[in-house]
Amino acid sequence: MDAVKIDKLRRTFENMYGNAQDRRLLLVLSPGRTEIAGNHTDHEGGCVIAGAVDRYVEGIFSANDAGVMVVQSEGYGLVEVDATDLDARPEEHGTTASLVRGMAAQFADRGYAPRGFDAALRSDVLGGSGLSSSAAFELELGQAMNQLWAQGKIPAHELALMAQRAERQWFGKPCGLMDQASVALGGIQYMDFFDPRELKATRLDFDFAANGYAICLVAVGADHAALIGDYAAVPGEMQAVARAFGKERLAELGEESVIERVGALRTTHGDRPVLRTLHYYKEQRLVKERMDALCKGDMQAFLALTRMSGASSAMYLQNVSVAGASEQPAMVALALADELLPEGACRIHGGGFGGTIQAFVPADKIDAFVAGMDAALGKGSCIVCNIDHEGARAQWL
Repeated sequence: MDAVKIDKLRRTFENMYGNAQDRRLLLVLSPGRTEIAGNHTDHEGGCVIAGAVDRYVEGIFSANDAGVMVVQSEGYGLVEVDATDLDARPEEHGTTASLVRGMAAQFADRGYAPRGFDAALRSDVLGGSGLSSSAAFELELGQAMNQLWAQGKIPAHELALMAQRAERQWFGKPCGLMDQASVALGGIQYMDFFDPRELKATRLDFDFAANGYAICLVAVGADHAALIGDYAAVPGEMQAVARAFGKERLAELGEESVIERVGALRTTHGDRPVLRTLHYYKEQRLVKERMDALCKGDMQAFLALTRMSGASSAMYLQNVSVAGASEQPAMVALALADELLPEGACRIHGGGFGGTIQAFVPADKIDAFVAGMDAALGKGSCIVCNIDHEGARAQWL
């Protein structure tokens, strides 16, 4: 971060907490993420490709003597959490306080004593936008707590697992590990989630810009944060099918077994769980094929496979529109992007049902694409993202 931004954050901190001349200050940056391949595969023990992007939660932290974790975020107000009261609270599900409490609890479980701190945060990882603002916030807290309480001893991959647990058990969202791992590790990562206790990640050496394309994310004008129930139904239905075979996740079950029992599964579970299950296996193949394409530097193959993935999400996974709703902002955005991108590819992004769509845009078409999407969806709806290669990090000022 440049000196001007650091000085602005420092002034924000002092406006909130008073003169900081005699306080030791910690600067923490935590990026958003973009899912490049693997739509709703991570929570089933599958594979994904994801990248950290240059949109950040930025903050300054400093220890206090009050025993209270105080977080003030621009646009989100004040949160205060007792550092000794870390049990999950169902009534806090979906709140900032739940994540502060949940992340601190992970450190307590590892033998580190949570203590009070003051934090001033700002973010351009917009909530409900599909950039995983929750994971970015979790890793912002995780890196700060790591330095304040654990002398930086906890590695990035473990912080990702801690953040996932905080989101699942304290925040109340049954997420996979892709978001937290992408934010924690940085770069473009191929990740295998078959073993839920271990994060297996391989950094991919690929540069979209050098291959003539940019990653654009388009906010569709519908906040998916209000649709947690629809999101939760996706892993819920997939895992219900897995349990019909005595398994917990689809990764533990071969596709052939499902196909052999499609008729019975439709009777016992309904059509949508079957369709979502079939999407999982199709998307798994497409993830691996896209990884091969990126490793070979074959952008055209990657784009063709991405279009296939987008079709599978829309038709089989069915996470583009909310069932029964007349408004279909993500589908409208996809239809428009498809018209504007004869040489690129677009797809639903992340959890779906709102948030963002993703587009891979030829470099010479970027300005026209951004202008076209903004004209339809509002100025600033379309952003061009660059890969952040470091992931969540902290430094003492």
